[in-house]
Amino acid sequence: MVDALVIIPTYNEIENVERIIKNVFSLQRDFHILIVDDNSPDGTASEVEKLQLVYPESLFLVKRKGKLGLGTAYISGFKWALERQYEYVFEMDADFSHNPNDLIRLYNACAKGTSQVAIGSRYVTGVNVVNWPMSRVMMSWLASKYVRFVTGMDIHDTTAGFICYKREVLEKINLDKIKFVGYAFQIEMKFKAYLLKFKIKEVPVVFTDRTRGNSKMSKGIISEAVFGVIKMKFKSLFNRYEI
Repeated sequence: MVDALVIIPTYNEIENVERIIKNVFSLQRDFHILIVDDNSPDGTASEVEKLQLVYPESLFLVKRKGKLGLGTAYISGFKWALERQYEYVFEMDADFSHNPNDLIRLYNACAKGTSQVAIGSRYVTGVNVVNWPMSRVMMSWLASKYVRFVTGMDIHDTTAGFICYKREVLEKINLDKIKFVGYAFQIEMKFKAYLLKFKIKEVPVVFTDRTRGNSKMSKGIISEAVFGVIKMKFKSLFNRYEI
């Protein structure tokens, strides 16, 4: 029985999706993959459906009706995983910015160690980012510092999106109460795990910017993160924050 599921949200990832799927399935440890596609106009879902003929027992697809946001894609995937018997549930990007080989290290941190959340961290041992301009590296690093300061979380890479959650964490968090839909979703999930006193471990990884396809980052996503963090922390101080 395979106990680990990798959730990969996609929107216009036709250039990457076959490669990322085959790469994960080539690892020495067995993982299942769930693609959550937001009605990609480039045919990403159709490509996944072709690959399901090759991997009928290990590759799964959820097709959504539109571009509904990263956070809601993951929540859809989390609920799908909880309806089944997976013990370890991963978040990973489709564009190879997260190295699939590191899935095993994140898995081991939770399965063989004492952690309930393992974060593929860009900043726990310095700055491990490749192919980003210095301005974006500084913005990301400062954002993580800002979130750490406001929330009080002892996490260096608070905005990371390469994560392993043990089942018990996702069962404890009320997924219907997650407020953020963009990259601030990553902060909110970590903050709720932190408030629930789950053990969080940062595993150092190298983040490599995508070489194919286009980034989904926008000013609205950044604004949500900056102002949402303050609101989130403020509510938690007065016991008005629903976990």
